[in-house]
Amino acid sequence: MTVKIDPSWKEQLQKEFDKPYFANLTQFVKNEYAAHTCYPPRDLIFSAFNHTPFNKVKVVIIGQDPYHGTEQANGLCFSVSEGVSHPPSLINIFKELETDLLIPYSKSGNLERWADQGILLLNATLTVKAHEAGSHQKKGWEQFTDVVIAKLSDEKEGLVFLLWGGYAKKKGAKIDTEKHNVLTSGHPSPLSANRGYWFGNNHFSATNTYLKKRGKQQISW
Repeated sequence: MTVKIDPSWKEQLQKEFDKPYFANLTQFVKNEYAAHTCYPPRDLIFSAFNHTPFNKVKVVIIGQDPYHGTEQANGLCFSVSEGVSHPPSLINIFKELETDLLIPYSKSGNLERWADQGILLLNATLTVKAHEAGSHQKKGWEQFTDVVIAKLSDEKEGLVFLLWGGYAKKKGAKIDTEKHNVLTSGHPSPLSANRGYWFGNNHFSATNTYLKKRGKQQISW
């Protein structure tokens, strides 16, 4: 695994790349990709960072694992590659957008357009073995992404963190709520959404309202 990451992030994270746990993680990922089909493709593992440089981050959405279905994952949480059918969570995200901001349901599930506007679409674990959810958990990725979140919380001000579901809430528990706007709700997965914990959270309009108050350009969702 070669770390091809935006220079602004490399500056922030170089100490992590030099630590023993990251060397072990790198070897694990190399072995997994050599022996099995894994996602996202090798060159997209750090896509979230390359589409959203550190100095351009305005919003952070925290996911858990990449999608493990065939050719779904593209390195951005909740996003799928062009032409891939939308997973249930993404369907519910677009449905909430329709209700919240009257934005027509998107034909494309590729969220690069969000990432390029300053939304860091960060999975806690950046790789996964095909058709085996959680297969690359507890190998070092979580330690790495905890540092990413801490860097954003400590070094920046006025970010919007969207924490959807219990896992994301725990992952973001140490975010400085005095400096940042932290919005929480249930997960967009059908299990949570159908129980009333997702729809109506109005996170997309709330994000833009906050950005506008701080003089930042709003997101074109």
